[in-house]
Amino acid sequence: MKLYDSIGPNPRVVRIFIAERGIDLPRETLDLMGGENRLPPHLARNPMGQLPCLELDDGSHLSEIIPICEYLDEITPGPSLIGATPRERAETRMWLRRIDLNIVEPLINGFRFSQGLKLFKDRVRCIPEAAEGLKAVAQDNLAKLDGLLAGKQFVCQERLTLADILLFAFLDFGNQVKQPINPAFTALVAHHAMMAARPSAQA
Repeated sequence: MKLYDSIGPNPRVVRIFIAERGIDLPRETLDLMGGENRLPPHLARNPMGQLPCLELDDGSHLSEIIPICEYLDEITPGPSLIGATPRERAETRMWLRRIDLNIVEPLINGFRFSQGLKLFKDRVRCIPEAAEGLKAVAQDNLAKLDGLLAGKQFVCQERLTLADILLFAFLDFGNQVKQPINPAFTALVAHHAMMAARPSAQA
């Protein structure tokens, strides 16, 4: 197998995941800023032109961070970061969906439609007038999540999961693109600091 990697929070989620799971995976880094991901060789791997992308041993490919992580979690030995039981897996996927839809999507589109507009305007439909509203939506949902995280070490109680990694990577990205964690969200601040202190955060 081989992971096609690049800059940005999406590839970082997978890198942190494989670091936490102790998976040794060859990687090839594509020049995202130079548009290498939109050239025919990569479009043959992933017609959406996005990264990361996992090449399997049979030459087929998987894209999208959650399917890639779930696949690697299932085929490699070691403690699962999705869940060991049907209930644990369902709980992890519930939180992944909540974080992805309610926080990641508005945060990322808020960036794409404002600070990232020059980079994305010719690649995806951008709605600059929606940028500030989307950023506000992300903050509203972070306020809700902060309350739900109070008293918990991880998103799924005492289990480190892919949900924690997803949340950390995108909040870290938000800190870099003028969408910082509100210091009033003390549970989120503590969670972010805890995740940042893990060796995998350097991946």
